Amino acid sequence: MKPTLLQPFSMETAKKKIKQAQEAWNTKCPTNVLTHFSIQSKWHKGPLLIEGHKAIEDYLTDKWNKEENYQLKLKYMAHTDMSIAVQFVYEFKTDDELWYRAYGNETWELDKNGLIQNRFIRVNDFPIEEEERVLHLEHVSIS
Repeated sequence: MKPTLLQPFSMETAKKKIKQAQEAWNTKCPTNVLTHFSIQSKWHKGPLLIEGHKAIEDYLTDKWNKEENYQLKLKYMAHTDMSIAVQFVYEFKTDDELWYRAYGNETWELDKNGLIQNRFIRVNDFPIEEEERVLHLEHVSIS
């Protein structure tokens, strides 16, 4: 799952990079996700700062140990030569069989190799009923 697209981005290549990232996240394998991030990558998630591959791997491992049936959908919002902004939605089930949906926005600042060096995340999640799930459907729009 090594990312193959380098900047400067066109809308087309930015969207391809987003698709690659989405595919990596949906494997629920931290190693696949980390191929998109620089070794010193920093994740800024509200007051939380996660820094470096080891801390990110630990965070994702813990996250996915708690979130069953995780499914993510990313949507292109904007890009520059060195950054991409996305909107996302994901759903998951907890150990106590409760379903959640999360919406948010991310901005990715990329290094010269096209790897994400800073990830700025804003997310809101809320409980849903299982029949309210939308990401198990084949064609989902988050617009």
